[in-house]
Amino acid sequence: MDKIAVLIPCYNEEKTIAKVVADTRRALPEAVVYVYNNNSSDRTAQLAEEAGAVVRNEYMQGKGNVIRRMFREIDAECYVMVDGDDTYPMEKAPEMVDLVLHRNADMVVGDRLSSTYFTENKRPFHNLGNSLVRGSINRLFDCEIKDIMTGYRAFSYDFVKTFPVLSKGFEIETEMTIHAVYNNMQIENVVVDYRDRPEGSTSKLNTFGDGFRVLGTIFNLYRNYKPFGFFGILSLILAVLSVIFFIPVLTEYVHTGLVAKFPTLIVCGFVMLAAIQSLFSGLILSNLERNNRRNFEIDRNNLHIMR
Repeated sequence: MDKIAVLIPCYNEEKTIAKVVADTRRALPEAVVYVYNNNSSDRTAQLAEEAGAVVRNEYMQGKGNVIRRMFREIDAECYVMVDGDDTYPMEKAPEMVDLVLHRNADMVVGDRLSSTYFTENKRPFHNLGNSLVRGSINRLFDCEIKDIMTGYRAFSYDFVKTFPVLSKGFEIETEMTIHAVYNNMQIENVVVDYRDRPEGSTSKLNTFGDGFRVLGTIFNLYRNYKPFGFFGILSLILAVLSVIFFIPVLTEYVHTGLVAKFPTLIVCGFVMLAAIQSLFSGLILSNLERNNRRNFEIDRNNLHIMR
């Protein structure tokens, strides 16, 4: 088992990868640097190996697939994950490692948004997207994560070996954050400077396509992790709609003694039944979710027995 493993997922980063590896080895000389090449068509793998990294390959395209391979194959006391585009300063890595190794942190977030991200980043819709995602998750999951979409993080062994990677692409960062928050893991934020990509290096992130996938991931994870909240809101909406459309029918019946809008009355009845079903679905799934959390804690304890 490595003491510190630095994980760098890469796809066509020949412009920057050698510098990132060199900066990493200078900042963390005791670490093993792993570059996972994700079907690059340029010299990314060759330059990473020449710079001193251990190069491995993931042939299924997508950042989520790369991280799944990394977490499965590598055992370490502390993991540092950083992008290969030279947008993050490796000088902050020792502080992040120290929080994992000596302060019991399970995930350390390299917080760009509290420093230079909004001025350095040349893609305004990315700024808006980061703020929207951060606000949504902090509100829905009642937490204070400073940067949800950052690719610069440190993890404990517990986090890596209990994290079920379900996403295939860039929504993986959102999934990581929610997994840590939901399972009451210790999360720390370290403010890091951000620099935009150097000339000639292009982003693989599609602002709108990947943005909608991230929002879809938040929606699905909220439904799975907070079922009572999700189905409770749905139940409330259905109940309110049913009452709103029922009031005119009831008013007319009070004044005339007749029900002139039977179709509306029937629909209102079915909508109210759906609201009640939704409420009870939330209650049942909430109990299952509580059992899942209990099993997670047992599995986490078993990790230390097996080490």
